Amino acid sequence: MLESLLLVAGQVLTLFLLMGIGFLLARIGKLTEKAVSELSFLVLYIVIPSAIIQSFQVERTAELIRTLLMGGAVMAVFYGIHIAVGQLCYRKQPLDIRGPMRFSQVYCNTGFMGLPLLSAILGEEALIFGGLAIVMFNLFQWTHGVRIMGGRVSLKSTLINPGTVGLAVGLFLFLTGWRFPGPVSKAIGYVSDLNTPLAMMVVGAQMARADLKSTFTRPILYGSALYKLAAAPAIVLLVLLPLKVDPILFCACVILNATPTAGVTGMLAQTYGRDTVVSAQTVTLSTLLSILTLPVFATLARTLTGI
Repeated sequence: MLESLLLVAGQVLTLFLLMGIGFLLARIGKLTEKAVSELSFLVLYIVIPSAIIQSFQVERTAELIRTLLMGGAVMAVFYGIHIAVGQLCYRKQPLDIRGPMRFSQVYCNTGFMGLPLLSAILGEEALIFGGLAIVMFNLFQWTHGVRIMGGRVSLKSTLINPGTVGLAVGLFLFLTGWRFPGPVSKAIGYVSDLNTPLAMMVVGAQMARADLKSTFTRPILYGSALYKLAAAPAIVLLVLLPLKVDPILFCACVILNATPTAGVTGMLAQTYGRDTVVSAQTVTLSTLLSILTLPVFATLARTLTGI
């Protein structure tokens, strides 16, 4: 188990080194706020949908279809659990803080960190569950997430977003067995390969704008980080373990729920007029602390499943 822990820790450290490049470039002014925003758009609207499409270009089998359906149901259940826990927290805080803090406990960095982690730790075959997780993330984010931030839910944004578009194309390829012509398929593959380095550097650049001293001295942030990085993946692990689900699905769910708070927390807070400072700080703190917790839960999940 120690050998596995060191292996996973090395893979996680590699991703954090990529984040460090983005952090350094932003600190020295080579990645401006505008550039980071544009790169975020590129990752969110082009790279991640391409990764979802790429992940669904696998052979369709009855067993895989059943596993995907189970995966979708399992992810929905865990969102329900995290949402219920979040409703019990921060009741005495004003909406400006309560909204971002509850959001931070529920929503993981599924796209920017989840996909690279699944690829690094479990291999390309796990990305299909990452694509499914992004779709579930978008469905809940644009309904429950918008509501707790004090916004109005839009049916259009719920059903039409980068995740659902990528899923629609990916499912078409998966269910029909049809494939894009060679040059198109290669282009999608190349864009998909950008997800790990580009997403990690964007996360690092976003962290460079945070006040680290203030981040580490706000007690309220530690409660959110504790739930996000320890309690949430522990709940997933303990609930799924006796159900004997597919080993890769099991590991993927644990790893995804162990990722830090979603970077979109700050963007939604800004959109709906909530506290953007506390939003940025909770993302930064959970991301930094996750280097200690992610290897533990990833290794534990792999050990329990024998992967």
